[in-house]
Amino acid sequence: MATGTLHIDLDAVAANWAALDSMTNVETAAVVKADGYGLRADKVALRLARAGVRRFFVATAEEGIKLRTALGHGYEINVFSGHMERDTPLIHEAGLVPMLNSAEQVTRHRAALPEAAYGVQLDSGMNRLGMEPAEWASLRSDLETGPLTLVMSHLACADDPAHQQNAAQLAAFTEMTQGITVPRSLAATGGTLLGPEFHFDLCRPGVGLYGGFPFEEATPVVRLSLPVIQVRDLAPGETVGYSATWTATRPSRIATLSAGYADGLIRRMSDVAHLWAGDIPCKLAGRVSMDLLTVDVTDLPEIPESLDILGPHQTVDQLADAAETIGYEILTSLGPRYRRRYSGDVA
Repeated sequence: MATGTLHIDLDAVAANWAALDSMTNVETAAVVKADGYGLRADKVALRLARAGVRRFFVATAEEGIKLRTALGHGYEINVFSGHMERDTPLIHEAGLVPMLNSAEQVTRHRAALPEAAYGVQLDSGMNRLGMEPAEWASLRSDLETGPLTLVMSHLACADDPAHQQNAAQLAAFTEMTQGITVPRSLAATGGTLLGPEFHFDLCRPGVGLYGGFPFEEATPVVRLSLPVIQVRDLAPGETVGYSATWTATRPSRIATLSAGYADGLIRRMSDVAHLWAGDIPCKLAGRVSMDLLTVDVTDLPEIPESLDILGPHQTVDQLADAAETIGYEILTSLGPRYRRRYSGDVA
Protein backbone atom coordinates (compact mmCIF):
# COMPACT_ATOMS: atom_id res chain seq x y z
CA MET A 1 0.00 0.00 0.00
CA ALA A 2 1.45 3.35 -1.05
CA THR A 3 0.50 5.18 2.14
CA GLY A 4 2.73 6.15 5.04
CA THR A 5 1.99 4.83 8.52
CA LEU A 6 1.92 7.16 11.51
CA HIS A 7 2.45 5.15 14.69
CA ILE A 8 1.06 6.94 17.78
CA ASP A 9 1.83 5.75 21.31
CA LEU A 10 -1.01 6.93 23.54
CA ASP A 11 0.68 5.48 26.62
CA ALA A 12 3.60 7.80 25.89
CA VAL A 13 1.21 10.78 25.82
CA ALA A 14 -0.14 9.72 29.21
CA ALA A 15 3.40 9.22 30.55
CA ASN A 16 4.39 12.71 29.43
CA TRP A 17 1.35 14.19 31.16
CA ALA A 18 2.19 12.28 34.34
CA ALA A 19 5.81 13.47 34.20
CA LEU A 20 4.75 17.11 33.84
CA ASP A 21 2.10 16.69 36.52
CA SER A 22 4.76 15.37 38.92
CA MET A 23 6.68 18.64 38.57
CA THR A 24 3.86 20.64 40.19
CA ASN A 25 1.67 20.68 43.26
CA VAL A 26 -1.32 22.00 41.33
CA GLU A 27 -3.86 20.65 38.86
CA THR A 28 -2.49 19.67 35.47
CA ALA A 29 -4.91 20.00 32.56
CA ALA A 30 -4.26 19.07 28.91
CA VAL A 31 -4.36 21.05 25.67
CA VAL A 32 -5.79 18.98 22.81
CA LYS A 33 -6.44 21.70 20.23
CA ALA A 34 -5.72 21.22 16.52
CA ASP A 35 -7.23 17.73 16.77
CA GLY A 36 -4.84 16.69 19.50
CA TYR A 37 -1.89 18.31 17.72
CA GLY A 38 -2.74 16.23 14.68
CA LEU A 39 -2.95 12.90 16.52
CA ARG A 40 -6.79 12.83 17.02
CA ALA A 41 -8.17 14.69 19.99
CA ASP A 42 -10.75 12.02 20.81
CA LYS A 43 -8.19 9.23 21.25
CA VAL A 44 -5.67 11.45 23.03
CA ALA A 45 -8.26 12.89 25.41
CA LEU A 46 -9.77 9.52 26.26
CA ARG A 47 -6.34 8.17 27.17
CA LEU A 48 -5.54 11.27 29.22
CA ALA A 49 -8.88 11.05 30.99
CA ARG A 50 -7.90 7.55 32.09
CA ALA A 51 -4.63 8.99 33.37
CA GLY A 52 -6.52 11.49 35.53
CA VAL A 53 -7.07 14.63 33.42
CA ARG A 54 -10.34 16.38 34.20
CA ARG A 55 -9.88 19.70 32.42
CA PHE A 56 -9.11 20.11 28.72
CA PHE A 57 -8.41 23.09 26.47
CA VAL A 58 -9.26 23.54 22.79
CA ALA A 59 -8.91 26.47 20.42
CA THR A 60 -12.48 26.79 19.14
CA ALA A 61 -16.02 25.90 20.12
CA GLU A 62 -16.23 23.57 17.10
CA GLU A 63 -13.32 21.61 18.53
CA GLY A 64 -15.00 21.66 21.92
CA ILE A 65 -18.25 20.10 20.78
CA LYS A 66 -16.37 17.26 19.05
CA LEU A 67 -14.39 16.66 22.21
CA ARG A 68 -17.55 16.61 24.32
CA THR A 69 -18.99 13.95 22.04
CA ALA A 70 -15.90 11.82 22.62
CA LEU A 71 -15.54 12.39 26.36
CA GLY A 72 -19.10 12.70 27.53
CA HIS A 73 -19.87 14.78 30.59
CA GLY A 74 -17.87 15.07 33.79
CA TYR A 75 -14.96 16.93 32.17
CA GLU A 76 -14.44 20.66 31.78
CA ILE A 77 -13.69 21.81 28.24
CA ASN A 78 -12.27 25.32 27.94
CA VAL A 79 -12.18 27.32 24.69
CA PHE A 80 -9.21 29.64 24.18
CA SER A 81 -10.92 31.77 21.51
CA GLY A 82 -13.71 32.67 23.91
CA HIS A 83 -17.29 33.27 22.86
CA MET A 84 -17.53 34.17 19.19
CA GLU A 85 -20.75 35.32 17.56
CA ARG A 86 -21.78 31.93 16.20
CA ASP A 87 -20.64 29.94 19.24
CA THR A 88 -23.69 30.32 21.49
CA PRO A 89 -25.52 27.11 20.52
CA LEU A 90 -22.28 25.10 20.63
CA ILE A 91 -21.32 26.42 24.08
CA HIS A 92 -24.81 25.75 25.36
CA GLU A 93 -25.17 22.29 23.83
CA ALA A 94 -21.76 21.00 24.92
CA GLY A 95 -21.44 22.86 28.22
CA LEU A 96 -18.20 24.52 27.13
CA VAL A 97 -16.35 27.15 29.16
CA PRO A 98 -15.19 30.03 26.94
CA MET A 99 -12.13 32.03 27.96
CA LEU A 100 -13.54 35.53 27.43
CA ASN A 101 -10.95 37.78 25.80
CA SER A 102 -12.63 41.17 25.64
CA ALA A 103 -15.47 43.32 26.91
CA GLU A 104 -17.31 42.54 23.69
CA GLN A 105 -17.14 38.81 24.44
CA VAL A 106 -18.27 39.42 28.02
CA THR A 107 -21.33 41.29 26.77
CA ARG A 108 -22.11 38.58 24.23
CA HIS A 109 -21.76 35.74 26.73
CA ARG A 110 -23.77 37.43 29.45
CA ALA A 111 -26.58 38.31 27.06
CA ALA A 112 -26.80 34.90 25.41
CA LEU A 113 -25.99 32.54 28.29
CA PRO A 114 -26.28 34.51 31.54
CA GLU A 115 -26.02 31.45 33.81
CA ALA A 116 -23.23 29.68 31.91
CA ALA A 117 -19.72 29.39 33.34
CA TYR A 118 -16.86 31.29 31.79
CA GLY A 119 -13.17 31.97 32.21
CA VAL A 120 -11.19 35.09 31.44
CA GLN A 121 -7.97 35.43 29.48
CA LEU A 122 -5.69 38.37 30.28
CA ASP A 123 -2.98 39.90 28.14
CA SER A 124 0.14 39.98 30.32
CA GLY A 125 2.42 41.14 27.51
CA MET A 126 2.10 38.81 24.53
CA ASN A 127 -0.33 41.16 22.73
CA ARG A 128 -2.28 38.36 21.11
CA LEU A 129 -5.41 37.35 23.04
CA GLY A 130 -6.88 38.59 26.28
CA MET A 131 -8.02 41.69 28.14
CA GLU A 132 -5.46 44.40 28.72
CA PRO A 133 -4.98 45.70 32.29
CA ALA A 134 -7.33 48.69 32.02
CA GLU A 135 -10.13 46.68 30.43
CA TRP A 136 -9.79 43.95 33.05
CA ALA A 137 -9.75 46.47 35.89
CA SER A 138 -13.02 47.97 34.69
CA LEU A 139 -14.74 44.57 34.46
CA ARG A 140 -13.11 42.58 37.24
CA SER A 141 -15.49 43.19 40.10
CA ASP A 142 -18.51 42.39 37.95
CA LEU A 143 -16.92 39.28 36.44
CA GLU A 144 -15.92 37.92 39.84
CA THR A 145 -19.55 37.90 40.95
CA GLY A 146 -20.55 35.54 38.13
CA PRO A 147 -19.75 31.86 37.45
CA LEU A 148 -16.07 32.60 36.80
CA THR A 149 -14.01 29.38 36.77
CA LEU A 150 -10.49 30.46 35.74
CA VAL A 151 -8.34 33.50 35.01
CA MET A 152 -5.43 32.77 32.68
CA SER A 153 -2.72 34.30 30.56
CA HIS A 154 -0.07 32.93 28.20
CA LEU A 155 3.71 33.27 28.13
CA ALA A 156 5.35 34.37 24.90
CA CYS A 157 8.91 33.18 25.60
CA ALA A 158 8.62 30.23 27.98
CA ASP A 159 10.70 28.00 25.70
CA ASP A 160 13.65 30.29 26.52
CA PRO A 161 14.04 30.20 30.32
CA ALA A 162 16.50 33.10 30.35
CA HIS A 163 14.27 35.48 28.39
CA GLN A 164 13.45 38.59 30.40
CA GLN A 165 9.85 38.62 29.20
CA ASN A 166 9.06 35.58 31.35
CA ALA A 167 9.67 37.52 34.54
CA ALA A 168 7.90 40.58 33.15
CA GLN A 169 4.77 38.60 32.28
CA LEU A 170 4.83 36.82 35.62
CA ALA A 171 4.90 40.16 37.40
CA ALA A 172 2.14 41.60 35.20
CA PHE A 173 -0.14 38.59 35.66
CA THR A 174 0.47 38.52 39.41
CA GLU A 175 -0.39 42.20 39.71
CA MET A 176 -3.52 41.92 37.57
CA THR A 177 -4.87 38.97 39.58
CA GLN A 178 -3.81 39.96 43.08
CA GLY A 179 -6.46 38.90 45.60
CA ILE A 180 -8.60 36.96 43.17
CA THR A 181 -10.35 33.93 44.65
CA VAL A 182 -10.78 31.77 41.54
CA PRO A 183 -8.03 29.54 40.09
CA ARG A 184 -5.29 31.14 38.00
CA SER A 185 -3.21 29.69 35.15
CA LEU A 186 -0.13 31.06 33.39
CA ALA A 187 1.90 27.97 32.45
CA ALA A 188 1.68 25.79 29.37
CA THR A 189 4.50 23.26 28.78
CA GLY A 190 7.31 25.80 28.92
CA GLY A 191 5.87 27.57 31.94
CA THR A 192 5.52 24.28 33.77
CA LEU A 193 9.24 23.71 33.28
CA LEU A 194 10.09 27.23 34.51
CA GLY A 195 9.22 26.29 38.07
CA PRO A 196 6.69 26.72 40.88
CA GLU A 197 6.34 30.50 40.75
CA PHE A 198 4.78 30.12 37.29
CA HIS A 199 2.38 27.31 38.25
CA PHE A 200 -0.32 29.21 40.20
CA ASP A 201 -3.36 26.87 40.47
CA LEU A 202 -3.38 25.13 37.10
CA CYS A 203 -0.82 24.14 34.45
CA ARG A 204 -2.03 23.35 30.95
CA PRO A 205 0.69 21.58 28.93
CA GLY A 206 0.23 21.08 25.21
CA VAL A 207 3.19 20.23 22.98
CA GLY A 208 5.10 18.51 25.79
CA LEU A 209 2.37 15.86 25.95
CA TYR A 210 3.18 14.92 22.37
CA GLY A 211 6.93 14.67 22.84
CA GLY A 212 7.83 18.19 21.73
CA PHE A 213 10.31 20.86 22.79
CA PRO A 214 10.84 22.40 25.32
CA PHE A 215 10.10 19.18 27.26
CA GLU A 216 13.40 17.56 26.37
CA GLU A 217 12.84 14.57 28.67
CA ALA A 218 9.54 13.65 27.00
CA THR A 219 8.86 10.11 25.90
CA PRO A 220 8.64 9.95 22.07
CA VAL A 221 5.05 9.64 20.88
CA VAL A 222 5.17 9.28 17.07
CA ARG A 223 6.95 7.27 14.42
CA LEU A 224 6.30 7.94 10.74
CA SER A 225 7.20 5.21 8.25
CA LEU A 226 7.06 5.90 4.52
CA PRO A 227 6.82 3.10 1.94
CA VAL A 228 9.33 2.71 -0.87
CA ILE A 229 7.53 2.73 -4.23
CA GLN A 230 10.46 2.41 -6.60
CA VAL A 231 14.27 2.21 -6.63
CA ARG A 232 16.50 3.26 -9.52
CA ASP A 233 20.22 3.34 -10.26
CA LEU A 234 21.89 6.56 -11.38
CA ALA A 235 25.21 7.21 -13.07
CA PRO A 236 27.42 10.11 -11.95
CA GLY A 237 26.10 13.37 -13.36
CA GLU A 238 22.41 12.39 -13.43
CA THR A 239 19.99 14.61 -11.54
CA VAL A 240 16.92 13.99 -9.39
CA GLY A 241 13.61 15.78 -8.97
CA TYR A 242 12.14 19.15 -9.82
CA SER A 243 14.67 21.82 -10.83
CA ALA A 244 17.41 19.16 -10.83
CA THR A 245 18.73 20.31 -7.46
CA TRP A 246 20.54 17.04 -6.66
CA THR A 247 23.26 15.58 -8.85
CA ALA A 248 24.83 12.15 -8.39
CA THR A 249 28.57 12.39 -7.73
CA ARG A 250 29.01 8.59 -7.74
CA PRO A 251 27.01 5.59 -8.91
CA SER A 252 23.90 5.99 -6.76
CA ARG A 253 20.65 4.32 -5.81
CA ILE A 254 17.58 6.50 -5.35
CA ALA A 255 14.43 5.34 -3.58
CA THR A 256 11.13 7.09 -4.29
CA LEU A 257 8.85 7.20 -1.24
CA SER A 258 5.14 7.87 -0.94
CA ALA A 259 4.77 11.20 0.93
CA GLY A 260 5.30 14.86 0.21
CA TYR A 261 4.35 18.37 1.13
CA ALA A 262 0.66 17.48 0.79
CA ASP A 263 1.30 15.19 3.77
CA GLY A 264 3.00 17.81 5.93
CA LEU A 265 6.62 17.17 4.87
CA ILE A 266 7.31 20.71 3.88
CA ARG A 267 9.37 21.68 0.85
CA ARG A 268 12.02 23.45 2.91
CA MET A 269 13.47 20.09 4.01
CA SER A 270 14.47 19.31 0.40
CA ASP A 271 18.08 18.09 0.04
CA VAL A 272 18.57 18.55 3.79
CA ALA A 273 16.53 16.19 5.96
CA HIS A 274 17.31 12.54 6.63
CA LEU A 275 15.25 9.39 6.82
CA TRP A 276 16.32 6.24 8.60
CA ALA A 277 16.66 2.59 7.68
CA GLY A 278 17.14 1.10 11.11
CA ASP A 279 20.22 2.87 12.44
CA ILE A 280 21.42 4.12 9.04
CA PRO A 281 20.61 7.69 7.97
CA CYS A 282 19.63 8.32 4.35
CA LYS A 283 19.54 11.87 3.04
CA LEU A 284 16.78 13.38 0.94
CA ALA A 285 17.99 13.76 -2.64
CA GLY A 286 16.19 16.49 -4.52
CA ARG A 287 13.06 18.51 -3.95
CA VAL A 288 10.15 17.41 -1.83
CA SER A 289 7.21 17.21 -4.22
CA MET A 290 3.49 17.02 -3.53
CA ASP A 291 3.24 13.26 -3.10
CA LEU A 292 6.80 11.93 -3.31
CA LEU A 293 10.23 12.05 -1.71
CA THR A 294 13.47 10.85 -3.31
CA VAL A 295 16.12 9.49 -0.97
CA ASP A 296 19.75 8.47 -1.46
CA VAL A 297 19.92 4.82 -0.34
CA THR A 298 23.23 4.00 -1.99
CA ASP A 299 24.88 2.94 1.27
CA LEU A 300 22.16 0.53 2.37
CA PRO A 301 23.05 -3.18 2.10
CA GLU A 302 19.45 -3.87 1.10
CA ILE A 303 16.40 -1.73 0.46
CA PRO A 304 13.68 -1.98 3.12
CA GLU A 305 9.96 -1.73 2.42
CA SER A 306 9.85 1.63 4.24
CA LEU A 307 12.03 4.31 5.80
CA ASP A 308 11.31 6.30 8.96
CA ILE A 309 11.29 10.08 8.87
CA LEU A 310 10.14 10.32 12.50
CA GLY A 311 11.11 7.85 15.17
CA PRO A 312 13.84 6.91 17.64
CA HIS A 313 16.56 8.62 15.61
CA GLN A 314 14.67 11.79 14.66
CA THR A 315 12.10 13.68 16.70
CA VAL A 316 9.62 16.19 15.35
CA ASP A 317 11.90 18.97 16.60
CA GLN A 318 14.99 17.55 14.93
CA LEU A 319 13.11 17.26 11.66
CA ALA A 320 11.82 20.79 12.19
CA ASP A 321 15.39 22.04 12.61
CA ALA A 322 16.25 20.60 9.20
CA ALA A 323 13.26 22.40 7.72
CA GLU A 324 13.97 25.66 9.59
CA THR A 325 10.64 25.58 11.37
CA ILE A 326 9.27 24.36 14.72
CA GLY A 327 8.09 20.98 15.88
CA TYR A 328 4.54 22.28 16.32
CA GLU A 329 4.30 22.90 12.57
CA ILE A 330 5.63 19.48 11.66
CA LEU A 331 3.38 17.67 14.12
CA THR A 332 0.14 19.48 13.32
CA SER A 333 0.74 19.29 9.56
CA LEU A 334 0.96 15.50 9.34
CA GLY A 335 -1.73 14.82 6.80
CA PRO A 336 -4.87 12.69 6.61
CA ARG A 337 -3.46 10.26 4.02
CA TYR A 338 -1.30 8.54 6.61
CA ARG A 339 -2.69 5.38 8.16
CA ARG A 340 -2.76 6.11 11.88
CA ARG A 341 -1.88 3.13 14.05
CA TYR A 342 -2.41 3.53 17.80
CA SER A 343 -0.81 1.68 20.66
CA GLY A 344 -1.73 2.14 24.28
CA ASP A 345 -4.87 1.67 26.29
CA VAL A 346 -7.75 3.51 24.61
CA ALA A 347 -10.56 1.50 26.17
